[in-house]
Amino acid sequence: MDLTFLRAYPPTQAALGPAYWLPFHHDEVIVQIQEQGTTLIRADETLHTRLGASIGYYLGTLDGIPCMACELDTVHALQPTWRAFPLRGLFNQIENSAYEVATYAAQILHWQRTNRYCPVCRHAVEAAHGTWGHHCPHCGHTSYPPVSPAILVLIHDGGERVLLAHKPGWAKRYSCIAGFVEPGESLEECVQREIYEEVGVEVTDITYVGSQPWPFPHQLMVGYTARYAGGTVRIDEQELDDAAWFQINNLPDLPPKQSLAHFIITNWIATR
Repeated sequence: MDLTFLRAYPPTQAALGPAYWLPFHHDEVIVQIQEQGTTLIRADETLHTRLGASIGYYLGTLDGIPCMACELDTVHALQPTWRAFPLRGLFNQIENSAYEVATYAAQILHWQRTNRYCPVCRHAVEAAHGTWGHHCPHCGHTSYPPVSPAILVLIHDGGERVLLAHKPGWAKRYSCIAGFVEPGESLEECVQREIYEEVGVEVTDITYVGSQPWPFPHQLMVGYTARYAGGTVRIDEQELDDAAWFQINNLPDLPPKQSLAHFIITNWIATR
């Protein structure tokens, strides 16, 4: 049964004792491989110092057990049952709630690593009390971990066909249209623009489906469906190498099951 993750906000200190640990080395998180599957590492509060990390960040609790994140310079002290995975490699390998913690940890660690100096005056920043933010003691500028919204949209014809796209390097996998929201643009405007730019068609009936944090490095994917309204498929060759209509009973390989794209596609098909 999946566990429940409760975020600790405002950030605070965890109680002493056993905790789930998420040590990251570059863009990989270290997890434990057991006979029953892949799990988060469980250890006492001193693990980060034993691994050579100077700071452990308390994220919240997973079924009442504290969750801690840290960043490692080296991985020489790993246990035999521990293994480093890229976050994408953990899709379908770990429980959903544990993956949620890992994506949160990745974004907080990325923020701490890449925002040590004020973007206004270049002075070293300090932690802004009660938040994950940073405050500059020199000029007073305060900043917070960014979230970059992006849309993900499934185009359908109102019947039993969907328009899916393919990028170089995706093997046989096809997926939805995706793109970042521009300044001054609504989410719905972004859906229409990205679709027209990438596959050259127009849509209507834009319908919200759901959202998913996407820590590469700090995106929030906002999912939609949209009905084809006209135009001939014409791909942007700088973004895609193919886009095609598929019957819902003859689909290509789809994104991983834990992804929002997979949910949007299979959820829409289930309503046919």
